Amino acid sequence: MSDQSGNLRGNLPVRPEQLLQRAASDYGDGQSALARASRATVLRLMDSMVHDHLEVVEGNWRGQFGADVSTTSGPFSPDRLPGDQLPGDQLPGDQLKATIVVEDERAWVALLREGSIGLGRGYIEQWWHSDNPVDVVRIIIRNLRRLDEVRNQVSRFTRPVADRIRRVTPRAGRETNREDISAHYDLGNSFFELFLDPTLTYSSGIFPNDEATMEEASLNKYDVLIDSLGLSAEHHLLEIGTGWGGMAIRAVERTGCRVTSTTISQAQLEVARRRVDEAGFSDRITLLDSDWRDLSGQFDRVVSIEMIEAVDWRDYDLFFSTIERCLKPDGLASLQAICVPDRRYERTKNTEDYIRRFIFPGGFLPSIGAVSQAVARATGLQMVGFSDFGAHYAETLRRWRHRFDERADDIEALGLDERFRRVWRFYLAYCEAGFLERHCTVNHIHLAGSGWRGSMAVAPPAF
Repeated sequence: MSDQSGNLRGNLPVRPEQLLQRAASDYGDGQSALARASRATVLRLMDSMVHDHLEVVEGNWRGQFGADVSTTSGPFSPDRLPGDQLPGDQLPGDQLKATIVVEDERAWVALLREGSIGLGRGYIEQWWHSDNPVDVVRIIIRNLRRLDEVRNQVSRFTRPVADRIRRVTPRAGRETNREDISAHYDLGNSFFELFLDPTLTYSSGIFPNDEATMEEASLNKYDVLIDSLGLSAEHHLLEIGTGWGGMAIRAVERTGCRVTSTTISQAQLEVARRRVDEAGFSDRITLLDSDWRDLSGQFDRVVSIEMIEAVDWRDYDLFFSTIERCLKPDGLASLQAICVPDRRYERTKNTEDYIRRFIFPGGFLPSIGAVSQAVARATGLQMVGFSDFGAHYAETLRRWRHRFDERADDIEALGLDERFRRVWRFYLAYCEAGFLERHCTVNHIHLAGSGWRGSMAVAPPAF
């Protein structure tokens, strides 16, 4: 890499095999009574839609669902393409409208059998397509909320027994953790370069204004964390989860502090070391190839950006006690974390979705309540600040998705075929929809050591 612009070509080769293997399908040719029964069941469920408008096209059949539109079927009109709006199609308020074109009846079986995993599988295999998969997922989220609440209540009721079982179930060891991280982050540095901004930031930005570039949003996010921590030249910052070195470099640029940062991604570590050297900060930044459980020493400040999502919920007590052990008594720690709402947290413990199956094997999202309880249970730290900026992540994902599509030819040139690109495109769309509908959030969580006596004014970022 010749400069800090993110030019990573010539580094580790692209390695999509692990993720594509997880996307393998065993649905056969789909010509079965099961496919027909699955279609009938899904359509009956769709008849109960009350929010928004979803149009389904399959061959010469067209169905209309939701938003007070009765399900209809009839010959396909060649004068109207899927997604076209006609006079009178405008829906009230923030109602959404999207069209799904079903190309293979296996789409119905996959959706009924696997839920969001099956929805994504159908997109990957081209069993269905849509010009606007973001709104398709948003409509599904909106119309499943009542069912979700029932499932949440069942999970809360069964929690005492289920938790006992899950706590004694063998969890992933350190080698599996490394393999899971490698499956995603070691895809190939040159791949991530194509859709990330020049800071190589693979986490939500915070946009200072509507006109801000993605790079400006990434730098602003780092600055928000730096200011929240009150970083200064005399501080030593511990970063858990290096990424490609963006936070460490920005912290030294802004404050002149020392940074120790750790990662278990070999691909990211290689690039981070090169970027640190080229920035001239080798004397200020120490990069470790170390598991967070092995960290030692004490630091003035601790930061971790979207790394807790790789920590098993059964390890939360250990994770936060490690932060406390590494933090001086008068220190501050800040986390950026993707969270699920507390009411859904218990169910996510034993539910696999599209992201956990195809994108982040071993991943798990916390909730604010789960973090608060683990901190109180395992440490003497106090939560002293909190902010929520999910809208900024939706915008971040939208820009990544557009950039990804713009660079389709370059991505193909890396040896990543159309099937892989559909895996990734649906991942970005699925996540964007989740943040737009607050199905998940992104938060800054600020923790203080027992000896900290400062003050912190943390307001939600405006957007």
